[in-house]
Amino acid sequence: MTADMATTTRHAETTRTLYGHLTDWAAQTPDRVLVTQLDPARDDAANGDGGQPDLAAQLTAATAAQLHARAGALAVWLRERGVGEGDCIAVWLPAWIDSYAWQFAASAVGAHVIGVNTRYNVAEVGHVLTKARPAVLVAAHGFQRVDFLTTLDRVAAELPADAPRPFVLVTTAPGATGDGPDLDAWDVGAGSADAATIGTPAPEAVAGLRTDGDGDLLTVAFTTSGSTGMPKLAAHAEAATIHHMQSAAAQLGIGAGDLMVEPLPFSGVFGYVAGMVALFGGAGVLIQPVFDPADLVRVWAHLGGTHYVGGDDMLARIRDAREELGTDLSTWRWTGIGDFQGMSEEIAAWAKDRFDTVTVGVYGSSEVFALTSFWTLDGGVEPRVGGGGRLVGDGYAYRIADPVTDEELEAGQRGELQLRGSNVVSQYLGDQGEGAKAFSADGWFRTGDLGEAVDERTYAYICRIGDVLRLKGFMVDPAEIEMHLAEHPEVVVAKVVGRPDSAGETEAVAFVVTTHGATVTGEDLREHVRADLARYKVPTEVRIVDDMPTTAGTNGRKIRTVTLREWATQPAG
Repeated sequence: MTADMATTTRHAETTRTLYGHLTDWAAQTPDRVLVTQLDPARDDAANGDGGQPDLAAQLTAATAAQLHARAGALAVWLRERGVGEGDCIAVWLPAWIDSYAWQFAASAVGAHVIGVNTRYNVAEVGHVLTKARPAVLVAAHGFQRVDFLTTLDRVAAELPADAPRPFVLVTTAPGATGDGPDLDAWDVGAGSADAATIGTPAPEAVAGLRTDGDGDLLTVAFTTSGSTGMPKLAAHAEAATIHHMQSAAAQLGIGAGDLMVEPLPFSGVFGYVAGMVALFGGAGVLIQPVFDPADLVRVWAHLGGTHYVGGDDMLARIRDAREELGTDLSTWRWTGIGDFQGMSEEIAAWAKDRFDTVTVGVYGSSEVFALTSFWTLDGGVEPRVGGGGRLVGDGYAYRIADPVTDEELEAGQRGELQLRGSNVVSQYLGDQGEGAKAFSADGWFRTGDLGEAVDERTYAYICRIGDVLRLKGFMVDPAEIEMHLAEHPEVVVAKVVGRPDSAGETEAVAFVVTTHGATVTGEDLREHVRADLARYKVPTEVRIVDDMPTTAGTNGRKIRTVTLREWATQPAG
């Protein structure tokens, strides 16, 4: 079913930039709090009477005027370094206020941001730097127990010879103790600096920043699972990004006085969109660099959080913390939920019973934006907690198509959900032709998801068509882990499947055929993966088998993943 046959919209005219909107907010309501950062309690300094956390000591707020000033200072620094239109800035930071500031600063000079998740390891960070080729890498120093510098050293040593080295700007974590950053150590070949040295620029320098510009310039990119086994970097144009945030805010109805509670990383599409939708709707956003449900619930109640976007896995932990603390969350009105662990129904019922909170399912991805659609409370369609919902933007379109032929299916049939509109990825950074595979011959984006039509602008998400695994809340292509296992000299072939663990969450199990006479063990191969990939991608178990189960088909013999899934649930041997 086709919702709208409008072609993908691209904006060539001059439009207000992201930085231009921030400039307007700072002029109109300079004291409006845009972003509030919740940091972990720090020793006794964050404890009030009776040992309870001192909430004020944990919070840092940025008003419109303050965020505008910070973004302006960063933008002037970028321009002085020669960073401008079409350049990339890689932001390897937790969800800090500076993460927001960098997005607006990039806009002010016509550059775009690629967020780098703090949980990424050598392989993922190296891949992002190779594909995105950033002029500047903004990296965190002194954050928790994450050793960004050691990872960056290994990344630099393994970068291809023709990959440019970024200038590294080091940002020290709030409240970090110990020595400051060793700038010589952070220099990977193009220089380094301490972000703390960026001062207040001259007024005339700020006045020349970009508040209006070509809406076709890229502004943000997100990593996403790719069919090649490593993430693609899905980039979006600035005017399309702004249009999406405004459209989602309008459909959501978020406004002045509201607060979006969003502990998801700003580097990811859901954390980014939820936060930016709040700002464009006139509300504020509460961020948490390290997810701690008890601290979050306390501050949520203290500040009067009204909205939340996230998966049922995190919400289950928030529910448990709230029940233990007995905190009053009666200001909580709306939740957009992702059903990752099959707990959405029970969490929605709990939130409705406790606080009269409305919970609806949402849909989105790195390539089409989070909150591309969600179930609404008006109209003739009953809201649901499953994925899907009503498209938020004018010109957004969907159809249900045969995943093999791309032919549109008749109403009532299930097929691949395909999308078209300005929300669809504008460009893949570093694309060498693989991006074209994501589109049909007539220009529709293939989501890889099974869906069914509800009405002309509303659809229901059923499930993933492929075998993508959700590990610790992240969508992971098994091919990425398989390729890394196959790089071991004693591995002939590897296949990764998912199985439920004792808590019902998905964990990865790898099956490996090794070379004749190999001495490598399953634990050795887990360590091989752990050395380079993020910890959530490390298989829970690696089983070495004599042969893979296969089946004959018209294109040759294929490994039977169904059989491997059965094996994974049985004892080894």
